[in-house]
Amino acid sequence: MTQRIDARHPAGAVRMWLFMLAALVFVMVMLGGATRLTDSGLSITEWKPVVGILPPLSEADWRDALAKYRETHEYRTVNRGMSLEAFKVIFWWEWGHRFLGRLIGIVFIVPFAWFMWRRQISLELAPKLAAVFALGGLQAGVGWYMVQSGLVDRVDVSQYRLALHLGVAVLIFGLLLWMALDYGRKKRVSGVAAGQRAAAAALAGLVFIQIVLGAFVAGLKAGLSHNTWPLMDGSLVPAGLGAMSPWYLNLFENVLTVQFNHRMAAYVLAVAALLHAIVLSRSASPADVRRSAALLGAAVVLQIALGIWTLLAAVPLALGLVHQAGAIMVFATSVWHLHRVVRA
Repeated sequence: MTQRIDARHPAGAVRMWLFMLAALVFVMVMLGGATRLTDSGLSITEWKPVVGILPPLSEADWRDALAKYRETHEYRTVNRGMSLEAFKVIFWWEWGHRFLGRLIGIVFIVPFAWFMWRRQISLELAPKLAAVFALGGLQAGVGWYMVQSGLVDRVDVSQYRLALHLGVAVLIFGLLLWMALDYGRKKRVSGVAAGQRAAAAALAGLVFIQIVLGAFVAGLKAGLSHNTWPLMDGSLVPAGLGAMSPWYLNLFENVLTVQFNHRMAAYVLAVAALLHAIVLSRSASPADVRRSAALLGAAVVLQIALGIWTLLAAVPLALGLVHQAGAIMVFATSVWHLHRVVRA
């Protein structure tokens, strides 16, 4: 059975903190998605980790921020003539994303120092948390590295850097969630067959890869074309998948191929998740393992349905955000299921 969290117990307090951090990272990913979908990511053209926490405080400050944005290729090509009021809308999306990143850093380091002083964090967990904090610092740098790619001769950030930025965020989320699920619990030898433990790990990996493939779809705005299903350009396997040379560029830069790969990976993931759930349902595995596998299979199918709806509707903001939230929830379910399998 799953242990109930008791926040009054030292281990329970640490777990609650880790779950809260994971939730904040989830919100951070959602804000990043909104920033992307509203084309707000290039509205702040400087990276000031400390003083950048303050937004423009006067009319002159706002006009100065707009003047800097007017120097970007995005403004000159897409948003020429944008009013100050319209600029404020995209500015607040990007500022909110960066502010939350700073807030997560504070919510991490202050309780971490407190728990370490109270000796409530084990010697096993402390270096893992330090590594996650370092990864978070790296993520801030990756975020600015991504923004820089859109400030020169582009109207969007590089899809490669966007995929890296999202991938690191999802990795941090997964690590925090795993540690929250695991901390303070008795380590047991799993009674689930080794093959099914490997299958659960592979499913979590497949979900992660699918999220990264989705980042390439978002980076190229590939969801705005080929808005039909199940066919693309009237065919299950459309022509033009390998139009670019060398061939491997199609995987990352060909809009048609990038969307096709995202679709195919979804089908593979659904089949794998459902087969895994069926196999476990017929095994002698613990009930919570079987339930978590069934929930993962259902979550994958629901996410595919949501993705199809989003595609057919040409990615409106609300559906795009719900689809991204669904992706992170499927990943969270895969991590939870893997934990159940390993600790069964």
